Amino acid sequence: MTNRKDMTGADALLAALADEGVTVCFANPGTTELDLVRSLEREERMRCVVGLQENVCTGGADGYGRMTGQPAATLLHLGPGFANGIANLHNARRAHTPIVNLIGDHTSWHLPYDAPLTSDIESLARPVSGWVHRIAAVEQSDAAGREAVKQSLARGGQGATLIFPADHQAHTGGEQTALVQPGASAVAEAPAAFDPAAAVQRLKAANKIVFLLGGGGEQSGLGARAQKAVQRLCAALGATAYAETFPSRSERGQGLPAFDRLPYFPEPAREVLDPADLVVLVGALPPVTYFGYEGHPSLLVPAERLLTLAAVGEDAATRLEAVTELLGAAEVPMPLAVLSPPEEGPLTPARIALALANELPERAIVSVEGGTCGYPFYAVSAAARPHTTLTNTGGAIGQGLPVAMGAAIACPDRQVVALLSDGSTQYTIQTLWSLAHEHLDVVVLIAANHQYAILRNELRRGGAALGDRAAQITSLDNPRIDWVTLAQSYGVPGGRASTSGELTALLQQAFGRRGPTLIEMAL
Repeated sequence: MTNRKDMTGADALLAALADEGVTVCFANPGTTELDLVRSLEREERMRCVVGLQENVCTGGADGYGRMTGQPAATLLHLGPGFANGIANLHNARRAHTPIVNLIGDHTSWHLPYDAPLTSDIESLARPVSGWVHRIAAVEQSDAAGREAVKQSLARGGQGATLIFPADHQAHTGGEQTALVQPGASAVAEAPAAFDPAAAVQRLKAANKIVFLLGGGGEQSGLGARAQKAVQRLCAALGATAYAETFPSRSERGQGLPAFDRLPYFPEPAREVLDPADLVVLVGALPPVTYFGYEGHPSLLVPAERLLTLAAVGEDAATRLEAVTELLGAAEVPMPLAVLSPPEEGPLTPARIALALANELPERAIVSVEGGTCGYPFYAVSAAARPHTTLTNTGGAIGQGLPVAMGAAIACPDRQVVALLSDGSTQYTIQTLWSLAHEHLDVVVLIAANHQYAILRNELRRGGAALGDRAAQITSLDNPRIDWVTLAQSYGVPGGRASTSGELTALLQQAFGRRGPTLIEMAL
């Protein structure tokens, strides 16, 4: 192992992470991480991004990993600090994002005394981590860091969590030793056998086919290559295709097919899926209802009607291209996408969607959270300039703003837009400070309807009336949040639009300058 006997454990760990390509750390440290903080000063290859709340840090690491395919680190304070970041680690797990979590713990000799901040960190970490390890000696620091990176890239991407007692961070050790832990090595899972001839045979035997495309990196079902291959297959087979409802990452815009997302509610989703005798999964999981709804099966398509062409994390693009060649599916010219300008008048979700789609710069990254404008934008974004869309994979709200921050750090040459709703953004509003602190090119768009609209829609399902108490519980109108003033208090300049013309003008200003901007869109 590496001879780092003059290094502290913290130095050895961070050096190992940097050696393995981890160069960004989203940090909200405390007393038990102070030696890691000292080491960050010495490890010049590691950029430290400060978050004012742990869920900002974990969401930032998720956005970074989605755009690069490589892990960032988080630095979190004991069990309670890690718990504050679990919601966005849940989303990252659903997105198959590689992340290395560093959690400081009490000194090993202090743990038996059950001090106020002592907790069972392992139990907190396991539900959102594919691998959890406690560093038991300073001599393990190097090997633990290298193994954590390896583990984060296993199984298509996952969280790898290291628990690092403060005394092992601070001490220097002798020769670094190998990591001794049963099952510590990442499982080298052989790719599933793929027989394109068998896939073609089953496709030919089907009468009505629906392709369901999963998001991820460039080789995923929603990468550009895969979408073009699916377009060829749809033309040859008379099939239709949909993106999964909440893809981790999808390429979108002119030059690509205008595939819609699978509807969120079970009734329209079943209208798409029930008539199909074959649903082909391309980097997507079998579709299930988001919640349990009476009268609807949880599994929307039974196993006998499913064909997995590529599992999550597999090279969907190459498999699809092999099937298209074997089937003899011809190239399909992409229809010319035409984008209408928004009608002038008071803002509506549709007018917001059109205004953004018209002004969106080429190669932009759009982090979407909230149904108010998310679905209308996706519907028209096929005609926008080519861009990347990131959505809320796990449903834990408070993702959109931190993911946008992480994407901006991962891709500093690309404009980032956070298209958000007012209720969910308050969960991680502290991200605005980090955007200003790092001077990131992120345009934050807040659809301010001053209510939890998704809950009101759920309450009204089946024609039910919205009662006074339910309206009060789902209202954000008393007091009404002043988003422009709030943004300015965090160091982010802002403006307010109430018409489509005002929004277009503010978008043009925001895209023409450097640094973050917030636009409140009054609905």
